[in-house]
Amino acid sequence: MKNTALLQKHLDANAKMVPFAGYNMPVQYEGVTIEHETVRNAVGVFDVSHMGEFFLRGPKALALIQRVTTNDASVLFDGKAQYSCMPNGKGGIVDDLIIYRINQEEYLLVVNASNIEKDWNWISSHNTEGVAMENASDRYSLLAIQGPKAAEAMQSLTDVNLTDMVYYTFSKGRFAGHDDIFISATGYTGSGGFEIYVPNEAAEAVWDAVFEAGKAFGIKPIGLAARDTLRLEMGFCLYGNDIDDTTSPLEAGLGWITKFTKDFVDSDRLKIQKEAGVSRKLVAFEMVERGIPRHDYRILDAQGNEIGKVTSGTMSPSMKLGIGLGYVTKEHAALESPIFIEIRDKGIQAKVVKLPFYKK
Repeated sequence: MKNTALLQKHLDANAKMVPFAGYNMPVQYEGVTIEHETVRNAVGVFDVSHMGEFFLRGPKALALIQRVTTNDASVLFDGKAQYSCMPNGKGGIVDDLIIYRINQEEYLLVVNASNIEKDWNWISSHNTEGVAMENASDRYSLLAIQGPKAAEAMQSLTDVNLTDMVYYTFSKGRFAGHDDIFISATGYTGSGGFEIYVPNEAAEAVWDAVFEAGKAFGIKPIGLAARDTLRLEMGFCLYGNDIDDTTSPLEAGLGWITKFTKDFVDSDRLKIQKEAGVSRKLVAFEMVERGIPRHDYRILDAQGNEIGKVTSGTMSPSMKLGIGLGYVTKEHAALESPIFIEIRDKGIQAKVVKLPFYKK
């Protein structure tokens, strides 16, 4: 089990630690609901240093990225980031990721912790033109500082104008007394904020500076459990739950990051799937009757026939009702369609809704 550079900070804050993606990670501190509401209303800090960071460099770096990802990275400019995914050659997804263009010949790819080795091997297998690749995952710590007060709380630590940073852009600058820090206006909570990439040796000092600067704004450390409820309220996919090697981007509602203006791994197969239409779809649903949907619960039609499975589910802290994502046959995927979640051998009524669940 690996530890992040911030382990002692979590122990000092009485975090409950759990194994996650091969790392010892804080799942909660004060409690999921308190932490969730802190991010929705003020500012909270996640240690997400388990994420993977790959640098791709050289004149052919973009060509390699274009080949292995579905989105069109040619539209990126210096300081712009993009959400994308890597198809696996069999109609499924290797991983979803964020691509950062540092300059014309240098890109940073941020991948999921559980897929670091798999992703590295996959990209390497398509690197036929000598792109310089560096796996920097073990050198970087990543702090996600999220919430509506994040910019105001963190402005004293940097000369980068945080308020003016557009979503999915990033800057390299001074932060908390350290130079050349990636400050990214990204995050997986839907409440705004920043992700700060720092060398491991600076992680504890930056963590302390962040909490000192945020003290007047009610800043708190936030665990992985609240990260999950926050992302689910926005309908953001989680790899291993909502997308994996058996789900296509089109089934998962990721057509918006699947661009057929270029050739990429699986582009022909996915184009055929788009033209023919998918047989199942990832849908969002809210419980009509009381009940909490959970991963792998069966989804039924009115007659009790299985039509799919729940991929993510929880009791929404913001809305105080059960919400979830799951794949269903396309006949049951239309908005407002009645579906039933099997909870303790009983079909509990739900309905298909439009994302996001949480409306600001």
